[in-house]
Amino acid sequence: MTITYMKRADKSPATGEDNTRLIVSEMLANIEQGGEQRCAEYAQQLDQFTGNIVVTRDEIEAASSRLTQRVKDDIRFAHERVSKFAQHQRNALIDFEVELSPGLWAGQRQIAMQTAGCYVPGGRYSHVASAIMSVATAKAAGVNHVIACSPPKPGAGVNDAILYTADYSGADTILALGGVQAIAAMAFGLFTGKKADILAGPGNRFVAEAKRMLYGRVGIDMFAGPTEIAVIADSSADPRIVAGDLVGQGEHGPDSPMWLISLDAEVARKAIELVPGLIEDMPEPSRSAARSAWADYAEVVVCDTREEAVQVSDEYAAEHLEIHCEDLDWWVENLTNYGSLFVGEETTVTYGDKCSGTNHILTTKGAARYTGGLSVGKFIKTVTTQRMTQEANREVGAAAARISRLEGMEGHARAGDDRLHKYFPNEQFDLGRS
Repeated sequence: MTITYMKRADKSPATGEDNTRLIVSEMLANIEQGGEQRCAEYAQQLDQFTGNIVVTRDEIEAASSRLTQRVKDDIRFAHERVSKFAQHQRNALIDFEVELSPGLWAGQRQIAMQTAGCYVPGGRYSHVASAIMSVATAKAAGVNHVIACSPPKPGAGVNDAILYTADYSGADTILALGGVQAIAAMAFGLFTGKKADILAGPGNRFVAEAKRMLYGRVGIDMFAGPTEIAVIADSSADPRIVAGDLVGQGEHGPDSPMWLISLDAEVARKAIELVPGLIEDMPEPSRSAARSAWADYAEVVVCDTREEAVQVSDEYAAEHLEIHCEDLDWWVENLTNYGSLFVGEETTVTYGDKCSGTNHILTTKGAARYTGGLSVGKFIKTVTTQRMTQEANREVGAAAARISRLEGMEGHARAGDDRLHKYFPNEQFDLGRS
């Protein structure tokens, strides 16, 4: 049994992070001190944008009028499926109360956050689907106020389709801001007077770093890096389909990892042969991005057994994981670390990214080992409640007092003592006093 690397990557998703941190740290400090004016200055400096930062209803309606009905229908198609899936997720999060012992009840409540900030990328590509993934999911969770931010183009503002989609998905406020200034504006409550409780949505390394630095002052959906794809393929896999799916994700950016884990060396070899030609057949900027991603961040691994393939895949913990294999149920049961799983050749990352229903804002850089991607649960706090009768204090109060004194916490112990003395004045209890 062996694991053989037919192609190794020269770089990792962590490459080049130090300089990003310095830039983002300075920008956040400047915006927090300078407020809306400094934020607008960054918009002018970095995006050459001088229009309205808070997008008006007239601007939204104008953007809608410039879209074809087919475009609107496709957006609504995607929205319907993503919203439906998110609503089912919400329905699975329940409130409950249970009697743990006589007279002692404990429960949980699911409470949506008040304000969510959703970032919608609009630089190299206009990520229309990202507006659905973040805004519609927040609304399905029950978030009261959703702020959407997307980078404006000089003299044009936010992309028409993104504007329409964010509005259709339920955004309460849309800001024509991109990059660090967008994240800062939502976190600090600039232009809206509403500080975001959580920041969500994909973005470039500067957006991701800004979210990371603000984490703690505000919640974030996840620590994010460049998008990733892994494909597990056995002898039944079509090398052309496999290679095409790898290249498709590579167009996201020059630092997008792509991993092929194969149980068949010939399938792996054919895929490796096909990838360069598929890349060169792409238009720009997709061609340059995918070319660099394949050269610097791609790995191809051949495994002798399914168990080895699972081991390698779980170590990668890929954002997107496709299975092009026989006995699909076995793989579903045994794989554990991934952001989203695409089972069988018939589905692909593209479908999940755009319109099939599951969320495309997912874990990267190994985070799938300990958390999942964006869901309604990210916008909801699970809080607990308890209540009890006086009689229940007989057991609980005494046990709590004894444990508190065991820990050396006399103040805690006396809170239990007080209730026992009040409710049962004529009784003696073992309270853990030496």
